[in-house]
Amino acid sequence: MKVLMFGWEFPPHITGGLGTACFGITKGLLKQGVEVLFVVPKAFGDENQKDVRLINASDITIDKKNSKYQEYWKRIKYMEIGSNIIPYVGPEEFKKFVDENKLNSKTETGSVLSKTFKFSGKYGKNLMAEVSRYALVASAIAASNNFDVIHAHDWLTYPAGIASKKVSGKPLVVHIHATEFDRSGENINQDVYDIERKGMEEADKVITVSNLTRKIIIERYGINPDKVFTIHNGVEPVTNNKLKDTNKYVKEKIVTFLGRITFQKGPDYFIEAAKKVLDYDDNVRFVMAGSGDMLNKMIKRVAQLRIASKFHFTGFLKGDDVDKMFNMSSVYVMPSVSEPFGISPLEAIRSNVPVVISKQSGVSEVLKHALKVDFWDIDALSDSIYGLLHYEGLSKMFIKYGKKEIENLKWDNTAKKIIEIYRDVVST
Repeated sequence: MKVLMFGWEFPPHITGGLGTACFGITKGLLKQGVEVLFVVPKAFGDENQKDVRLINASDITIDKKNSKYQEYWKRIKYMEIGSNIIPYVGPEEFKKFVDENKLNSKTETGSVLSKTFKFSGKYGKNLMAEVSRYALVASAIAASNNFDVIHAHDWLTYPAGIASKKVSGKPLVVHIHATEFDRSGENINQDVYDIERKGMEEADKVITVSNLTRKIIIERYGINPDKVFTIHNGVEPVTNNKLKDTNKYVKEKIVTFLGRITFQKGPDYFIEAAKKVLDYDDNVRFVMAGSGDMLNKMIKRVAQLRIASKFHFTGFLKGDDVDKMFNMSSVYVMPSVSEPFGISPLEAIRSNVPVVISKQSGVSEVLKHALKVDFWDIDALSDSIYGLLHYEGLSKMFIKYGKKEIENLKWDNTAKKIIEIYRDVVST
């Protein structure tokens, strides 16, 4: 079986769990004999392509005069997604429509089909324009490759998945790693929501990373429950033999938060809990590893609480630096407000670090040996951190049984379940 897969990032160039999940899934699929053509907006050249054939969308040239594509261009119709994105036109036409406020039911193609688009592959201010161009390039890739099923990860690639389905007639599977409600709470970006909903409506099957997310998809997006399936994420096994449970580099105990410093991840609750712990024990250091739109606010709050001497901001970490951070940690905390899954607690346990996670996380469905609290309950959060820091028996128990637990949470098992979805959509 061959899969045309669309993503927005691939290791080592990642911003969080999405790239990690895509890598784990592709490796697992390969072991099951599935061939994956993985498309990214921009390949940097140092990606790990051992387990996947990576297609760089920035290298694809589109020429509407080429007879090879003409029949496909005729089949691509205008599809309005939201109020400010047209996934089948180029950036110049896109900007013109925005400037003139004429986003209506027109179809504009023209010379945009005779170009090679260069993507940044980032999440900048031109993101919507890149999503639209990516969909256009995706249709060309779909027209020139043989495959059995299309698999699109998260909202950024749903227009690309839809375009590929329209061009090829192949079934589409969309994978929900997070929803706009997870990222923004109730203050959602309507355009992103509309893209998500359209992608799920057009898909033959929808994969969610947790039952928590599945519930949101059904209740908040109105998607038919019969085509929504939960498949939990996995975790990569430890390959770094430098990891040892006793290899700590500083005298104080370290409590770590690792993730985007955004509303979704609950960094403010981590800081408030840190203050409470330090009031009882100043022999602790807290680390916030990540970046995001709340970073400056969090730095100011740490200063206001007068705990800056015990609090560190490392910036975004990836690769071996993540393993090193876990290796230094005594406790890992994930106080997410809304977490569709959450791979990082599994990575922490893999590195012999006990974890505290919010009940509002998908990983809490599969991880039993972790302390679970409501994200907003600062007292429970600080008590859990303090307990794991000061009661060695408790900490060792969670590490021991937690590691046994994650042995079953492998990407190979995730891949096997995904293949069942593929077979189902291909046979119908």
